[in-house]
Amino acid sequence: MMSEDCCGKEVSGITDAPKRAALIQRAFRLEWLTIMWMMVETAVAIAAGIAAHSLLLFAFGIDSVIEIVSACVLIWRLSVELRRGRAFSEAAERRASRIAGALLFALALYVVAGAAWGLWQHQGAEFSTPGLILTVAAIPIMYVLSRQKLAVAEQLGSRALRADAVESITCGWLSFVVVIGLVAQLALGAWWVDSAASLAIVYFLIKEGREAWNGGECCD
Repeated sequence: MMSEDCCGKEVSGITDAPKRAALIQRAFRLEWLTIMWMMVETAVAIAAGIAAHSLLLFAFGIDSVIEIVSACVLIWRLSVELRRGRAFSEAAERRASRIAGALLFALALYVVAGAAWGLWQHQGAEFSTPGLILTVAAIPIMYVLSRQKLAVAEQLGSRALRADAVESITCGWLSFVVVIGLVAQLALGAWWVDSAASLAIVYFLIKEGREAWNGGECCD
């Protein structure tokens, strides 16, 4: 069976009810694992960011909060599909995705403003060992989660789950950028590194925000 996405393109997916239900349960497990890890990311990154006066880590923590919201939206969407059907769940997901996209755009603006202020005032940040450990660990975790989500999304024919997988991939790249920023801060000890590195994550925030606003990979 084929269904149309928001661009009129056909999207395939397993339609056998028992198999599809099993895949949805697997997707539920992946989203709950995402939420549990993102809660750790949120707590450690924000606490480390505040302690070290690091905009880079603080923004990473706020992005993790938005990832939690995204995962909760997808859990809601999958629950709605089980109860009321696929078409209704996709309509609900599109509305919620735009809210998540708007939040990411707002975070990008906050990072730009904060970085500009830090550079203007010559305000630096302290190096954070917990922040470095967290972001190094996030890279392989996000890789594994994203690959699993992509596999399930392909079998379900789910644009929403694929968009969520893309967000996990983005989070992995974001973690890599934060690691580079923290290592550079430790090596150089320059006051401007935190503000400059935080600007590098704006690209990822805007990219992720556009994907959420437009409905994931639709029309790419």
